[in-house]
Amino acid sequence: MATNILMPALSPTMTEGTLARWLKKEGEAVKAGDVIAEIETDKATMEFEAVDEGVLGKILVQDGTEGVKVNDPIGILVEEGEEVPSGDAPKAAPKQEATPDSKPAPAEQPKAAPAQDSKPAPAAQASGDRVFASPLAKRMAQQAGIDLSGIKGSGPNGRIVKADVEGASSAPKPAAQPQAAAPSAQPQAAAPAPAPKAPTPAITAPHTSVPNSSMRKVIARRLSESKQTVPHFYVTMDIEIDALLKLRADLNARAPKEGPGAFKLSVNDLVIKAVARVLRQYPNVNASWTDDAIIQYHDVDISVAVSIPDGLITPIIRKADQKGLAAISSEMKDLAARAKAGKLKPEEFQGGGFSISNMGMFGVKDFSAIINPPQAGILAVSAGEQRPVVKNGALAIATVMTCTLSVDHRVVDGALAAEFIAAFKKVVEDPLSLML
Repeated sequence: MATNILMPALSPTMTEGTLARWLKKEGEAVKAGDVIAEIETDKATMEFEAVDEGVLGKILVQDGTEGVKVNDPIGILVEEGEEVPSGDAPKAAPKQEATPDSKPAPAEQPKAAPAQDSKPAPAAQASGDRVFASPLAKRMAQQAGIDLSGIKGSGPNGRIVKADVEGASSAPKPAAQPQAAAPSAQPQAAAPAPAPKAPTPAITAPHTSVPNSSMRKVIARRLSESKQTVPHFYVTMDIEIDALLKLRADLNARAPKEGPGAFKLSVNDLVIKAVARVLRQYPNVNASWTDDAIIQYHDVDISVAVSIPDGLITPIIRKADQKGLAAISSEMKDLAARAKAGKLKPEEFQGGGFSISNMGMFGVKDFSAIINPPQAGILAVSAGEQRPVVKNGALAIATVMTCTLSVDHRVVDGALAAEFIAAFKKVVEDPLSLML
C-alpha cells in the first residue's frame, strides 16, 4: 500500500524546512531506520530516517526545495512491485490500516462499525488499543512516562516518531483539554484576527533583497517574543581580568601541544567555568518561569552563543560545573565547529538553563543580551581592555571587561541578580578558585 513520506518536525520550533538532498533514489529499497534525506531545519542540517519499509516510489519534493511545510508530502513509499500513484498517496491510508486489525474478530465487526463512523481522529491509534509508533518513540515515551495514545504522529500514516515525543515532553500537560472544549471554542475564531500590521514603507533607494532563511525567521520571532513577553532587567559590573589572563597563559604554557590531551584555553572557556561555579551556588538563577511554578534545574547546562553564517545558535555545555577547563575547552571547540558546519544534533542545542553571549573577540566594549526563553538569564561578556582604576587610593592600570547580566524579573529579583554578578566578579578576579 502506497504511503506518503511527510516532511518531519525535527525541532520544537520547526514549522517548515528545506529538503537539502535525497540520499535514496526512486526505485531504491528502504528499510526502517535508513537515512533517506537531509533536512535543513531552523537550527541545523539533520538526517531524516525512514520509519517504514518499502521502495521509494516517487520523489515529490526535489533537492534544494525551500519552505516545505511540516507534514507536507515529500515522497511516496510503495511496496515492492506496487504501482506508484500518479499524485500523492491516498490520504485515507490511516483508515485503511485500521481494517486488518478488525478482521480477526468478525463477530464484533457490527459493533466496531459505529466506532469508525464516529471518526475518533487520534493519529496515534489505528484500531483497538494499538498505537502506531516507531520503536525509538515507544522507548522514549516509556522513559518519560508519556501516554502515546494522546499524541498525534507526524510520520507516515500518522505514525508517532521521535520528534513527536520530544514535542509532547516539552508541551504543557493541559493540552488535552481544548479537545473537550472544542465546541465552545468559537470565541477563538475571532482571535486569529490580529491588529493590522503597519504598512511597510516603500523602499525606493537602490537595494538588494535577501530572502529570510528559516533560521532567520525563527530568530526574529523568538527574540521578538522574548522582549515582548519577558520582563527584562539588567545588572552591569566592571571586572578586572589580569589574574585570569595570567592563569590562562600559565595553563596554556604547561598544556601538551599535540596528542589526545592537548588543549588551548580561551578566555571564554574560563568564563564558562566561572559561570558554572556561580550557578551551582545560586540555583534560583539556573531556572525558568512557568505560570504554575519556577523550575529550578538540577544540572548546570550552559548555552553558549555561536555565530554561524545564517544567524546564531547556542550549543550547550552539559554539567559544566562538573568538568575541568581542558574538557570544557575541547568540547566547546568541537561544538562550535559542528555548529558552523550545520552538523549539531538536536540534543546539543535544545535545552540549557542559562546562556552566555561573548562578543569580546570583536572588541565590543559593552552590550546587553536578550534572554533565550525559557531560560531566566543570559550573561553578556565584552572585551577586556586596559583602563585606569583606583587601587589603594592611587591611580593604576588594569585590564577590565564589562559584563551585563540580563534576567527575567519574574524569576530573579534585583538583589539576587546583584549577588550573582558580584559572586561571578569574585571568582573571575580570583581565578585560582576555579582549580579547586
